[in-house]
Amino acid sequence: MSYLKPLSQIIPVIALVFTISISQETGNLANAAQSFEPSPLEIPIKDPLIPSLKRPLTPFEVRRLREALDELDTQAKAQLDAGNTDGAFEIWYRELRLRRFLGNLEEIQALGRVGAIAWDKSRTQDVKNISTRLVLVQQQAQQKGPLTPQLLDAFATAYQQLRKIDQSINIQQQILANARQQGDLPTQTKALTTIGDLYLSRFDYGKAAPIYEDLLKIAQSQQDSYQEGIYLKQLAEIYSETLQPANAVKIKEDLANNYLKNQQIQSIPDIKILIGQDYDTLNQPEKASQNFQEAFSLAWALQQYGAAGKALTQLGDLYRKYKQDDYALQIYGELIKVEQRSYNYYGLMNAYDKIGEIYLSKNNYSSAIAAFQQGLELARAISYNENYFMTKIDQANQKKNAPTSAPTPAPIPTPAPTSPQNR
Repeated sequence: MSYLKPLSQIIPVIALVFTISISQETGNLANAAQSFEPSPLEIPIKDPLIPSLKRPLTPFEVRRLREALDELDTQAKAQLDAGNTDGAFEIWYRELRLRRFLGNLEEIQALGRVGAIAWDKSRTQDVKNISTRLVLVQQQAQQKGPLTPQLLDAFATAYQQLRKIDQSINIQQQILANARQQGDLPTQTKALTTIGDLYLSRFDYGKAAPIYEDLLKIAQSQQDSYQEGIYLKQLAEIYSETLQPANAVKIKEDLANNYLKNQQIQSIPDIKILIGQDYDTLNQPEKASQNFQEAFSLAWALQQYGAAGKALTQLGDLYRKYKQDDYALQIYGELIKVEQRSYNYYGLMNAYDKIGEIYLSKNNYSSAIAAFQQGLELARAISYNENYFMTKIDQANQKKNAPTSAPTPAPIPTPAPTSPQNR
């Protein structure tokens, strides 16, 4: 038996394959041609709004052209509001092509303005076209000499509007270098702040940190305690995000002193809690405990019961971490009083859970059950985690009823709506 197909069946197949190949190649060529279409900002300019003769515009022509271009911008915005985005950008491209006749500054500002709209509308190709033109304008301007402060500001803003972070930072670095040469502290501060914000916008904490350190030094040199506090707070967040507790704790201690100096006492408990957490991370439990206790004492005096409860929770957890359960039980007992004062059912529920867990670890099942039952009542009151506490009670009952002997129950802290006693 022959497995060869007749020639009459093979020829149509070959023809079909050839046709498909030609069709695909034609499509590829069309796509390639489309990708090489010139940008609307690169096409030759022939427009009735500018003279046909190649000469500088007169002051009257400049004013008339500026008014006409402002009107084009208004028309484009109207088209955008009406939902005709393509039509709006067609008008804006005409405006941008003509803005160059009014000088670099006006063109740069217009490129940034329209570029920001293109970014907001997710028009990727338009952003690319405008960015390409902006880079070209910068290159041409730099060939003529150093950029003026006005042009540097305009370029930095336009690049930022187009979300070209690296280019904007580079321009800001030039502004900063010029300001340092001239000893211009206000401009230095402005440039550093912008650079820091740009780094933070893309979560580049490593590069943002030295920028804010410089800002801190400037504020300290000017004895500006208000700005110093702002930069310390920003640095504290940066070092916390980058998991640098040693740097973070130093900055936060300076921030606590800054709050004290500026009589912002109400801000100290929260920062003290954060300092305690950093010392805990650094395996310095004594300093951690000291800061948690200071945070609690001040928060209680200020009637900041939320912060007071958080400080006691952290302190109790610290004692548990270092196997000092008896001290932890005392702290959680005080925590119950604080949470009752603030009517924090969720906090109360968690406090009883912690107490129950400690008694469970001590094989003191009766006290554990009593604590979990208190937690269950609160869980039912807020309709949260009921199954968890019922499971804990069942587990404790099973262990209690096991043939092994259990220790004598110890009383759990009795809640009372009074202020915590000094320890």
